[in-house]
Amino acid sequence: MADRKRRTLLAIAVSVTALVLAVACGGASTTGPTLSAGLPELRLQRVFEDLEFSRLTNLVQAGERFFVTEQTGRVMSFTIRPEPSAAAVFLDIRSQVSTAGNEEGLLGLAFDPDFEANGHFYVYYSAASPRRSVISRFTVSPAGLAEAESELKVLVVPQPFQNHNGGQLGFGPDRMLYIALGDGGSGGDPRGNGQNTSTLLGSILRIDVSGIGPDQGYRVPPGNPFVDATDARGEIWAYGLRNPWRFSFDRENGDLWTGDVGQNSYEEVDLVQRGGNYGWNTLEGAHCFSPRTGCDPTGTLLPVIEYSADKGCSVIGGYVYRGKDIPSLTGTYIYGDFCSGEVLGFRFENGEVTGHSLLIDSGIMITSFGEDRGGEIYVVTLRGGIYLLKADG
Repeated sequence: MADRKRRTLLAIAVSVTALVLAVACGGASTTGPTLSAGLPELRLQRVFEDLEFSRLTNLVQAGERFFVTEQTGRVMSFTIRPEPSAAAVFLDIRSQVSTAGNEEGLLGLAFDPDFEANGHFYVYYSAASPRRSVISRFTVSPAGLAEAESELKVLVVPQPFQNHNGGQLGFGPDRMLYIALGDGGSGGDPRGNGQNTSTLLGSILRIDVSGIGPDQGYRVPPGNPFVDATDARGEIWAYGLRNPWRFSFDRENGDLWTGDVGQNSYEEVDLVQRGGNYGWNTLEGAHCFSPRTGCDPTGTLLPVIEYSADKGCSVIGGYVYRGKDIPSLTGTYIYGDFCSGEVLGFRFENGEVTGHSLLIDSGIMITSFGEDRGGEIYVVTLRGGIYLLKADG
């Protein structure tokens, strides 16, 4: 989420004119968003208006219920039909969660692929004294509520600073648990974590939690790129990331997409590949960062999309649309920006970006996207609102 001084909505002067971003260090140029062409008029429709939440960070559907996380440390749940009039506290770990930093808190939520049978789900939260990120498994009681005492810590990662936590959790089509970790914070990656595969920071991890228990930890899947390396952590799936805020899998082809929040100049969207190095802090987006000129991007993967800081301040990764309500959006990756409130989309086919469009200029502080079982896309906001992506007419 936003972490720079000039991140204020009033400072964003948004243009919908096409632009071409100059790419340093030898990369190809990326075309910025234009006015949407050939698409219906889209809007964000406020839903579940009787429910009150604060600082939402996730929306996930499991079974017939929606679950949302509040940054302060609560997981709330509600049924979808009939229209809910109240939400229930599913899990309350506020006493364990640190929100000392603006980017700390309860940041991730994922339900086990066998949740209906085993009642397991996973959360990512920030803790203090010492500062650390915690990935834990909880179990639901027979009554359908999470049991706080069932917590089983899966992974604890020391954090040097209070920003750039990443925080997304998600099970891939391979049933492995993926975890997004930022570079550890401060500014400019002072400890060089982004390019250091001996630390978990600045990476997306992939671990096997299918056999964990009180006496059994997670396993590193044999297909991970660094599983046999002596100087790298086997959990790493991809690295060179600054603050990957929200990743998702395309439910049709399994592609892994993430938004990676930039330093001061460029935001980016990446198609994440096994063993991929996404350049931070040698690069910010597709441009030299350290050093500012003449950097060596050899071995790095450039973003699929980047945009400059005068168009927004904190990219929010979303989903490839696979719903049925808006057929013309099928195959479009939907993402947004926290400061500008823009919702944008593009298609990526045969290695090329097409149809990069400004879909909605919402004016709301988007903190995350969510997807229901039918593939429809939702937006959650800093002020607690939940919105559904809809087509007019």
